[in-house]
Amino acid sequence: MSQRQEATRRGARKPQRRAGGGGRAWLRHHRAMLGDSALRLIKRPVATLLTMLAIAIALILPAGLWLALDSARLLDAELDESATLTVYFDAGVDESGAMTLAGQIGSQPGVAGTRLITAAEGLAEFQQTLGVDDALTQLEDNPLPASVVVTPENPDPAEVQALSQQLQKLDGVDEVRLDLAWLDRLQQLAEVGQRVALALALLFGLGVLLVVGNTVRLAVESRRQEIEVVTLIGATHAFVRRPFLYSGAWYGLGGGILALAILALGGNWLAAPVAALAQSYGAHFALPSLGLTNSAFLLFFSTLLGWLGAWLAVGRHLADIKPR
Repeated sequence: MSQRQEATRRGARKPQRRAGGGGRAWLRHHRAMLGDSALRLIKRPVATLLTMLAIAIALILPAGLWLALDSARLLDAELDESATLTVYFDAGVDESGAMTLAGQIGSQPGVAGTRLITAAEGLAEFQQTLGVDDALTQLEDNPLPASVVVTPENPDPAEVQALSQQLQKLDGVDEVRLDLAWLDRLQQLAEVGQRVALALALLFGLGVLLVVGNTVRLAVESRRQEIEVVTLIGATHAFVRRPFLYSGAWYGLGGGILALAILALGGNWLAAPVAALAQSYGAHFALPSLGLTNSAFLLFFSTLLGWLGAWLAVGRHLADIKPR
């Protein structure tokens, strides 16, 4: 009984050793193909660089548009802060009444903040803006009413419009002025830009698949006899496909690195004139960058596209290659 148990244990250990050895052999072959595919690309530097450059150009266009949209989002955030309403009081509201009405407006739901501009302050600002101090000093009465600049909690155009209608109903309010057409247009342009960026990403992603697929197809044809020989001696399609998949991944990774380098150089080239233009308008604005997370995503996406393009090309051509 003990001998049978010992034989059973020995038989169970043998498959485990074979399975472990097979796993190590599988890993060794992956490492070998990873290095071999890289060496093959290094031996053809011009062709490899041109292929990677084509992939980089296909990646730069949607990535550059995404950065432009990110710049628009930053600008949109700054403009949202300036989305205000101006509430003009009736001409008969005196200064104390204006302060009371300003407090009532500040307590309304949806109002984040208020700034009271008395009639005297409004006249002083008007004089300073237009430079007509001497002319306005001749007026007996101040023709400008008191007003309140209201900052809404939510800068969404629909919410601001609703707040405007709510404030218009208050006693002592003569008119509520707001101009949100520019904000609505900006949001619509941002939505259009996002869809265009997505369409370009899909289109140029397909372009990367075609570039890598055509390059790998040529590599498969150049090694046709070698593939026929290893297939004849029993190599599986997975074994034959492996080096070409790594080649496609190398192409994608190299194209992603070139794309990041070109985007960084372009950003540095445009940084100074963009900052000077923003400063001329009294603003501080800097071009956004991809950052570490988005750069890693771009490299992963480009590598995945290269691998997928190679897989599609090799799978299609391996079906046509049969050992003679």
